[in-house]
Amino acid sequence: MSLLRSTRKTYAALFLVLVLSIPVFFLAKMMVSAAGTQHYLYVVPDGGLYIYDMDNGFRQLKYVSLPMITDPRGVVVDPATASLFIPYYDKSGASNPGWLMKYNLNTNMVVWDKRLSFSVDSPALSPDGKKLYLPESQASYSGIWHIVNASDGSSAGTIATTPGYASHNTIVGLDGSHVYLGALNHNYLMQVSTSTNQVTKQIGPLQAGVRPFTINEKETLAFTTASGYLGFEVSNITTGKLLYNVPIKWFTSSAAVPSHGISLSPDEKEVYIIDSGNNYVHVFDVSGLPTIAPQQVADIQLRSMAGNEDICSFDCQKEGWILHSLDGKYVFVGDSGDVIDTATRKSIINLPALFDSRKFLEVDFSNGVPVATSTRHGLGRASSTVG
Repeated sequence: MSLLRSTRKTYAALFLVLVLSIPVFFLAKMMVSAAGTQHYLYVVPDGGLYIYDMDNGFRQLKYVSLPMITDPRGVVVDPATASLFIPYYDKSGASNPGWLMKYNLNTNMVVWDKRLSFSVDSPALSPDGKKLYLPESQASYSGIWHIVNASDGSSAGTIATTPGYASHNTIVGLDGSHVYLGALNHNYLMQVSTSTNQVTKQIGPLQAGVRPFTINEKETLAFTTASGYLGFEVSNITTGKLLYNVPIKWFTSSAAVPSHGISLSPDEKEVYIIDSGNNYVHVFDVSGLPTIAPQQVADIQLRSMAGNEDICSFDCQKEGWILHSLDGKYVFVGDSGDVIDTATRKSIINLPALFDSRKFLEVDFSNGVPVATSTRHGLGRASSTVG
């Protein structure tokens, strides 16, 4: 019996030594894996794709070289088919037709890479993963958004607004019934029915066109930025009327687009907005909307947003972009590289790829397959449970 007890003690001691010798990183990874969901940040600068592990100190997991991409215009993901889409330009620039790449997240391989018949810009994907909404380049002033089949890149129609509009940012509502179109030189945000492809509402008037914008989950509130304006505006989507003009207090900026990036927290209580000219992110309490105007509650200094994006062939100025993680714990700041902890409102790390890109989103995996994703546009998700 004493020999048996001694043997057990020896095995226990050896097990303890082995456990203590495992680096903290691997223990953390084991615990995350046991929880069943892994959270990754996908960043698309010019020429490649970076993947960061959000659960383990934002360690870089992988880099995929995509040298043909010299100007990515956005990125969207369909978890159901493990598909990632990147519209982009080659070195021929924005005055020429663009390309659309389909990439498989499970195999880490390009599925197809197609030259389109039109120039491209910031895309959106329908919630069922079947259709991509691709504006023609802002440089074309066509006022056209193209609808593309996600399966093979073929045409599924167009949305024609007004010739002369600089088609740009695009959001599909979470229920898939409407797509929202932002033209740089149109002072209204356009709501379009996805069943008829017709404009059903114009929201505004807004000031100096529509730059980056976002909406809440129920599609009752729109948060828009504008050229030459440090701040944002809040509109009632239901009535189509402007509610609040919200300047950033105590700061001034002469940047062409000082607030090129806005994100609504998933619980819809806060808005984070870029201030590229001063290297700040500003935080607003919007929990009182629509009856109480947004209140500025924090100002977070960033690393730097000076300079140009590398290898870029068109629209290369560092203007910024911003996005919440699906659980609301982090805010990612494109063109500065900062990752902000929303609990402390402090930057906790700076990611090199994020310093050189405005194109990024979150993709969550379970048992090795994608199960959830954000868009680039920081949508509200007040009724969703994400973990």
